[in-house]
Amino acid sequence: MKLKNMLKLLFFCTIVLQTVQAQDFKMSIENIMRDSRWMGTSPENVYWSEDGTKIFFNWNRTGAKNDSLFYYSLKDGTIKPLSSEEQKSLPSSFGSFNNNRSQKVYEKNGDIFLLDIKTGAQKRITNTNDRESGPRFSSDEKKIVYTLNGNLFTWNISNGSVVQLTDFRTGIKPPDSKEPATEQEKHLKKEELKLFEVLRERKEIQDQRDIVNRKLQPKRPKEIYTQDKRVANIQLSPDENFITFRLDKPSKNSKNTIVPNYLTERGFTEDINSRTKVGAEQTTFEFGIYDIMKDTVYFADTKDLDGINRKPEYLDDYKIKSDSSKKTTVKEQSREALYAGPVYSEDGAFALMVVKSADNKDRWIALLDHSTGKLKNLDHQHDEEWIGGPGIGWGAGNTGWLRDNLRIYFQSEESGYSHIYTLNVKTGEKKQITKGNFEVYNPQLSGDKNYFYFTSNEVHPGERHFYKISVDGGKAEKITTMTGNNEVTLSPDESAIALRFSYSNKPWELFVMNNKPGAGSKQITYSTSREFNSYPWRDPQIVTFKARDGATVYARLYKPENSKKNKAAVIFVHGAGYLQNVHKWWSEYYREYMFNNFLADKGYTVLDIDYRASSGYGKKWRTDIYRDMGGKDLSDQVDGVKYLIERHEVDQQKIGIYGGSYGGFVTLMAMFKEPDVFAAGAALRPVTDWAHYNHGYTSNILNIPVLDSIAYHRSSPIYYADGLKGALLICHGVLDDNVHFQDAVRLTQKLIELGKENWELAIYPAESHGFKEPSSWTDEYKRIFKLFEQNINKK
Repeated sequence: MKLKNMLKLLFFCTIVLQTVQAQDFKMSIENIMRDSRWMGTSPENVYWSEDGTKIFFNWNRTGAKNDSLFYYSLKDGTIKPLSSEEQKSLPSSFGSFNNNRSQKVYEKNGDIFLLDIKTGAQKRITNTNDRESGPRFSSDEKKIVYTLNGNLFTWNISNGSVVQLTDFRTGIKPPDSKEPATEQEKHLKKEELKLFEVLRERKEIQDQRDIVNRKLQPKRPKEIYTQDKRVANIQLSPDENFITFRLDKPSKNSKNTIVPNYLTERGFTEDINSRTKVGAEQTTFEFGIYDIMKDTVYFADTKDLDGINRKPEYLDDYKIKSDSSKKTTVKEQSREALYAGPVYSEDGAFALMVVKSADNKDRWIALLDHSTGKLKNLDHQHDEEWIGGPGIGWGAGNTGWLRDNLRIYFQSEESGYSHIYTLNVKTGEKKQITKGNFEVYNPQLSGDKNYFYFTSNEVHPGERHFYKISVDGGKAEKITTMTGNNEVTLSPDESAIALRFSYSNKPWELFVMNNKPGAGSKQITYSTSREFNSYPWRDPQIVTFKARDGATVYARLYKPENSKKNKAAVIFVHGAGYLQNVHKWWSEYYREYMFNNFLADKGYTVLDIDYRASSGYGKKWRTDIYRDMGGKDLSDQVDGVKYLIERHEVDQQKIGIYGGSYGGFVTLMAMFKEPDVFAAGAALRPVTDWAHYNHGYTSNILNIPVLDSIAYHRSSPIYYADGLKGALLICHGVLDDNVHFQDAVRLTQKLIELGKENWELAIYPAESHGFKEPSSWTDEYKRIFKLFEQNINKK
């Protein structure tokens, strides 16, 4: 009997051991390029219930194909998933509150609801097939204002009555059928009325009837015909005397690109309609005002904004200086503008607007006079490169009003870094609230409007913490303490924090803590799988080196064990350009992070650089590539190689480089412009000619090809392809609607014409810009590793 039990125990232990062993991670390209669910899925989209008793988040703790909505209860500390029925009855996470936060109005599935915060009771306001959107409380909080079919409506909270405030109509106003349309018809009518008394009498009677009928008609909003323009951002002023709106006129002359899809269910090639190319005619904008009392419409005028007619300096490069009589100039004229706002003071006395020039070289923060449409400039930021930075780049940015209704707040790079400023709209006094060589992210006012909450990288460029500072300035209080990235979502009463945190080798998890400096935090989720946890993922060392112009460059260093070191090195180039990857939190390039671990396991030293153009380092770093992509962003990679050679025993003949998108572009420039530095490079979905990329991104950095061909030739790899010496791998998805496959095709033809031989192109028929299929990821990275093994490890 004992022997039988021992055999059972031995059998059980064997099964357990086999199970544990099966869960241990084995480093291979196939394993790291699997569907990411093998690692475990981190919590995302965190928000609080309106009463502050629950934290909601998307999560996947079972390895299901899709994430589910979970909630954490602060009362009993439990985590539970919500059923479909529970989710259906849940209020939207978005919406607008009344001033004392006792009610919230929100849209869900195209209908509008009113929520009582104390009781949790939800009242359906609309139930239609059309979509009502953008609900908010009127200034007196007696009505809900919302948009339906491109027009503004109000719903009276006390009696449920609905009033239409605008009547926007497409096309042009049709002519009155009773009135003559041509000069000939006008002449005939005039003569007939002169000749015949009966016609005159009947007209007088009809005119009197029309006057009476008009008096009997209810007051309706003015018909506003928008021709071929789209109406957007319709807002009711707090005094309800004005309605502001924006008219967007899409270009009729811009040609969209076509992305062919060769792999289809029907077996026929299908065309995917994609974007325009940089320099194409863009949408233009007008900012309109409807005076309800006067029943008139007029438009804001930018002519009084200082610098609106300024000519950009880069155009000076195209003047013909040898013969002054033939000098070419571009006439100064009012530039097209983009409008955001208005943002109203709480008392309704002021309307704040943010206006940007279409070339993104100027931003004006201004006050709008509703009665005249005039804009009074409060703050003007000019940048010969381009306006950008945290809290600045898009729309109105982070702007708003302080409690006194006289001071506004906004972010500006005036100091060289993005910081919070306040400005008194009456006196013009401007004050910088946060100061230092660091960036400020996501500032928000406290509920009492006495403090700003914000995130910054003050401690270290690659570390982010949550802070609190008085709106009058002073010393900021650091609230979070864990080294890494602390993404904060405040509870409705601001007493607690839902904290999404990660570290360099630890994916994101959810914590909860009190909103007090140094308060301890409680971990709520444990997402990573046992298999993921079984491998000792590297905590990359963050190092610095000096660039040739004296700038300090930050990088992540992956070091192999001394016994495995092969004296070869690989430079990884992150994508996007304006992105930070040298930091102390889990990288969005997690596959590349794991591949860099794989390379280090194989003996390679890997350096991942936050080169010029990366985010997190201020304005100059951001704009140092202006009109010269492939300049300092490339030389930073070369200087990184020098650092590895001098400090980490790397053989200068054994250097490889790889990266995707912008990283693919830099890889091409490295292989073409620095062929004696890099022996092999893998360019993934690379931009090969910036004149073929999109407008929004490219025109900021290189202007437009028609006006600045110098910048485009200087910055596009295809013009340097003759410099290729080393081994080049190009990988590109055929369905890429961001960096088009055409980029790879055009470069391929150029390399053929140049007679280059040491290169290859791998195409992925089922993939777009970001790959989805594990088989594609695996194939791509096996090719990259093979490239390095054959061309730099065996040298």
